Amino acid sequence: MGKHVIILTLLICSGVWYSHHLNDWVDYDKSHVVRKEPVQTATHKKPFDHKGYTITPKAQFDIEARLLSKKYYSSDAGAKLSPMDFALGWGPMSSYNVISQMKIWQSGRWYKYRYEEPPLPLDEIVSHSANMHLIPANEKVLKTIKQARKGQVVRIRGQLVWIKGPKGWYWNSSLTRTDRGGSSCEVIWVERIEIVS
Repeated sequence: MGKHVIILTLLICSGVWYSHHLNDWVDYDKSHVVRKEPVQTATHKKPFDHKGYTITPKAQFDIEARLLSKKYYSSDAGAKLSPMDFALGWGPMSSYNVISQMKIWQSGRWYKYRYEEPPLPLDEIVSHSANMHLIPANEKVLKTIKQARKGQVVRIRGQLVWIKGPKGWYWNSSLTRTDRGGSSCEVIWVERIEIVS
């Protein structure tokens, strides 16, 4: 009985530490703004199977952005494919002057924010930030995803995808940066990722 209590306590403490560690901000260059817009182009890649799911590429995707938040998932329907979500910001949503006025967090595969006074018009917040479900193509990519810290600029290259799984389950990537609400997240088959700064 006592051993079980000790193990459970250690697991809870480890989970609390990991959750906190994931959301530590790095001391980044507060003057730097990511000027590049995400690039989405046609893809000719064929559907393929991965971990019992069929993945259909819909568009090639290349994004450089500041990591605003990251969230680990282990038990939902998509966790087998995508253990981590990134909330990313580019343009004005990569600016310290803007994001320092916002509380940003993630839960339930959603990216959320709150502010006292809007630092930008809502349309600009929506069109320059997004929650992205990351599916690592290999262990090297997964390792870099885990290493990335809030505040860092990352570059992700891969495919926006549609996924079909068992029992009718599916996940469909957004193909625009201007949508909001349900189905507005990008689902990315991540072929390459680098921490730029």
